[in-house]
Amino acid sequence: MNTNNHHHNSNIGIVVIGRNEGQRLMLSLQSMQSSNCPIIYVDSGSSDNSVEIAKPLVDRVLQLNPAAPFSAARARNEGFEQLTTSFPSLQYIQFVDGDCVICEGWLTAAQIALQQDGKRAAVIGHLQELNPDASIYNRMCAMEWRSPAGDLTNFGALGGISVIRADVFKQLGGFKANVIAGEDSEFGVRLSLAGYKVTKIDHLMATHDANMTSFQQWWKRAVRGGHAIGQRADINGHTIAKDCVKERKSTLVWGIFLPLLALFLLMFAGRWSLLVLLAYVYLAIKVYFYRRKQGENSRDALTYAQFMPLVKIANGLGLLKFYVNKFKQSYEIIEYK
Repeated sequence: MNTNNHHHNSNIGIVVIGRNEGQRLMLSLQSMQSSNCPIIYVDSGSSDNSVEIAKPLVDRVLQLNPAAPFSAARARNEGFEQLTTSFPSLQYIQFVDGDCVICEGWLTAAQIALQQDGKRAAVIGHLQELNPDASIYNRMCAMEWRSPAGDLTNFGALGGISVIRADVFKQLGGFKANVIAGEDSEFGVRLSLAGYKVTKIDHLMATHDANMTSFQQWWKRAVRGGHAIGQRADINGHTIAKDCVKERKSTLVWGIFLPLLALFLLMFAGRWSLLVLLAYVYLAIKVYFYRRKQGENSRDALTYAQFMPLVKIANGLGLLKFYVNKFKQSYEIIEYK
């Protein structure tokens, strides 16, 4: 229990989730110390010293029961429950991942944005990658975080780090605990279906440390992305939001159908399989020009475009994994760190 922080007068409470974040967790929690907000750290079965690191820096540490499957959604939900029970006057909750450092002035800016509009239920800001040049994979993460400020129409931009109205979060039942990836975007879709707005304000929110150094990590993350597409389309695809329906179709074509066609042709009509290769070249060129039009420099656009065919195939595997999980009615987290 953090004794030097019991004079909370804040409307915002902070839920930090983590698993084996070690030193990154220390930096994350230190960035909130001056906020005067109540903080809870939720640990999902860490085998490092995360819990010990957190204890002196937060009001409560919650260690999730390993009997139920871990997920970021579950961790955030349980953290929300505990924090709002202990501090019932909280109006807003800042959710943070243990590999992120909150930027100066962010909490105040977010609170002002929420107070300006009663229909605004969640606020995000700009997320920056800590070491974008440490690896090509970190660089691609940095590109993913970029999106314009304004009210969101595509909830892919709503990540796990956001400030959400406590009453609305409760009203909608929080995140879906069995959504193992993309649970934040799925929640954003439900917010919009309930008539609320999610806004990205033009303010630096946090820095993120992806720490992705290997192709394998990046690949797993892309597989996870495919699982998220499948699950999101399954939950809200039939609604007016048509969430991830287009992405699912694209994944079925580029990530499952074409690779299978290439294998078939390779076995029975060797040289025709090159046609499939040309289709992926076309995809990469299309992506390159799209990214350039979005204002990206040619180096970044080229990097993104080159990886796009692989992203689709990894997404395809993730989508298949989702269908298997749905059939088994059991969802396990896909870790990439």
